[in-house]
Amino acid sequence: MIHFDSDYTEGCIPEILEALQKSNEEQTDGYGMDPHCEHARELIRKAVGNEKADVHFLVGGTQANTTVIAALLKPYQGVLCAETGHINCHETGAVEASGHKVLGLPHKNGKITAAQVEEAIILHETDESYEHIVQPAMVYISFPTEIGTLYSKAELKAMHAVCKAHHIPLFIDGARLGYGLASKKNDCTMKDICKYSDVFYIGGTKIGALFGEAVVFSNLTLSKDFRYSIKQRGGMLAKGRLLGIQFETLFTDNRYMKISKHAMACADELTDALKKKNIPFLSEPETNQIFPILTNNKIKQLRRKFVFHTWGKVDATHTAVRFVTSFMTKEENLQELIKSL
Repeated sequence: MIHFDSDYTEGCIPEILEALQKSNEEQTDGYGMDPHCEHARELIRKAVGNEKADVHFLVGGTQANTTVIAALLKPYQGVLCAETGHINCHETGAVEASGHKVLGLPHKNGKITAAQVEEAIILHETDESYEHIVQPAMVYISFPTEIGTLYSKAELKAMHAVCKAHHIPLFIDGARLGYGLASKKNDCTMKDICKYSDVFYIGGTKIGALFGEAVVFSNLTLSKDFRYSIKQRGGMLAKGRLLGIQFETLFTDNRYMKISKHAMACADELTDALKKKNIPFLSEPETNQIFPILTNNKIKQLRRKFVFHTWGKVDATHTAVRFVTSFMTKEENLQELIKSL
């Protein structure tokens, strides 16, 4: 079977395996205090354009999201996000299990606006019973979103301005950050992501690493004692260098962006092929997640050879599906899928 169901179905780039093997017999300090983690932090600070950024390494996305949110919110506070947000519908209530409420907002193509956020905050502040209602005290967005769409630089700037005006942090989930940055439809840089957020994370699990996410705080008032939260949430890896080595490798020789561009080139090729066959989309493709609407018969036929997700029924005979390209998508597999459409 050929997989197009996600971007973590392969292992990692070969350079990471080589680096792990080469360092295997080294003796280093644990818990992310080793030279590899420190070098990775330096490389990331340079990439995000903030030499003072506070960088921490965690194992996975749900762990990163829950740890950041739980660390920054008081017990009576919640986090605003799109109804389609990963923390709202694909993390088994992890945020709620940490004692905080996810406050979902209506979305358009997976995105929320600065105006929506401001309205939600003002509605709470002006409610006579505000002390009896969960206080919105953080905004969470994903770049790209859960349906592959992108926030523009202007949208991020506006969102950050509203958050700053109301003294709440903006947290950007960057599980697929590289793919968003590599998109032809993107107008943001990694430096913009850092500048227009208080904290974000750089996804490694879906972009070249075996596992790992790099949490980056640009707002240093928020990161004090964050390592306590990492430890309490089970995220402090004893052999922390395993994370440092991976990000050290990804951020050397621009590898992170090079492999992201490969995934996007494959996604663009698949999108063009679907359009040539006059196949409609649930939403216009912008990144490496593509949502074509196929006949149920075609889906049944494709499932004999390919693995992919169904996304939702459109009508009695059509269903939206999701195809995902990755940092390691093989051209021959892509051509096999295109030929079979």
